[in-house]
Amino acid sequence: MPASESIFSADTEGGTPTAYAVPSGASREEILAHLPAIVAEIAQGAAERERRRELPFPIFERLRQTGLTWLRIPKSLGGPGGSLSDQIEVTCALASADSSVAHALRSHFGFLESIALAPESKAARRYAPLILRGALMGGAHMEINTPRPNMLRTRLTRKGDRYRLSGHKYYATGAAYADYTSFTALNDEGKIASVLVPAHREGVNILDDWDGMGQRMSASGSVELADVDVAPEEIGAHGFFEHGDSTAGFIQRHGATRAQLHLMAVVCGIVRNIQRDAIDYVTKRARSAKHSASETARGDHFVQSIVGEIAALSHAVDVLVASTARSLDVSAQAILDRAVNLDDIVLKSQIENSKTQIVVGRLAIQAAEKIFDTGGGSATSQKNNFDRHWRNIRTLLNHNPAFLRGRVLGDYYLNGVRDDFDEGRVF
Repeated sequence: MPASESIFSADTEGGTPTAYAVPSGASREEILAHLPAIVAEIAQGAAERERRRELPFPIFERLRQTGLTWLRIPKSLGGPGGSLSDQIEVTCALASADSSVAHALRSHFGFLESIALAPESKAARRYAPLILRGALMGGAHMEINTPRPNMLRTRLTRKGDRYRLSGHKYYATGAAYADYTSFTALNDEGKIASVLVPAHREGVNILDDWDGMGQRMSASGSVELADVDVAPEEIGAHGFFEHGDSTAGFIQRHGATRAQLHLMAVVCGIVRNIQRDAIDYVTKRARSAKHSASETARGDHFVQSIVGEIAALSHAVDVLVASTARSLDVSAQAILDRAVNLDDIVLKSQIENSKTQIVVGRLAIQAAEKIFDTGGGSATSQKNNFDRHWRNIRTLLNHNPAFLRGRVLGDYYLNGVRDDFDEGRVF
């Protein structure tokens, strides 16, 4: 699809999502049991889709029916009650098949986390049933061409007893596949307001104009908001916590950490894919080097060493991401329990996540470079599309840059400064 071509046009008023056929009451164990088969299905033709830059709409229609998109919904709301660790492993597994698919679910999984942390809220009761029917949530909050990140020009203006939303958003990852999309804007008082509206509503124009070198099908381009009608009940924090709730700040910090770890889970999946591609290439297509002592590439000691190193790198990344996810599980439970030492628990998960970002980034880049050492010039063939792994990892690492994580950690350990952790922002 050419850049700037509209993916969606306006549809029916209200944008009620389709009622998808989904397994009724599937348990956590039943949903996760089918994960390997779903991953294998998504992996078919993934490298070719990336080469053609073909947005995988059919895959998201398929995912709506699997239970993976509502795994984190609590049992009290009719969901399977999966853990955050479960959700992170799902992200890793999906990314091992198609990293853009996993990346595009970042906002949706973040919305699920809000529901899991506030299951008794009005918003949780409102949106959980829709998600259990297959609805997907997207988000577009950042803007480009502003003096600095996190600055807003999008406006929310009151018109009688309704509101109008106008502006231009970018980095709308996953919005193209979503049923609902959230936006931030400045209201008439110049304060930041959050809005959640149907993605297909008149005036919401989602564009496929992401021009990054990697994550080409993550739908991370822009959204034009042209005088979009907004109801009063669609404005606010979506009712996940009441004004003055003592856990609100901790939920924000936890949510930002989860969003950062989601990207590392996508990187984790890419490294798994690198290992699989390396093994497949060596065993099926690669030739031994001219002066190799082996008749086959798989018997070459040098090639064996490279594949072994890639496997070790993948294992290390897996362990780091899984460990951090478990730390976030503890953080989530502490928020639900309103633990007396909540600040210490949330901060611990933030620090661990920052360390994970730094190390996972370095290991993943190494793996993406080593795959080319499994063969000669043929390993660089466009037919293999091995360069997508490096491009995708490098693109993901430009979110919440690792060098910033190092500075934040160093400032904390040396000077006790924790401003970045307390702020709990994602950029």
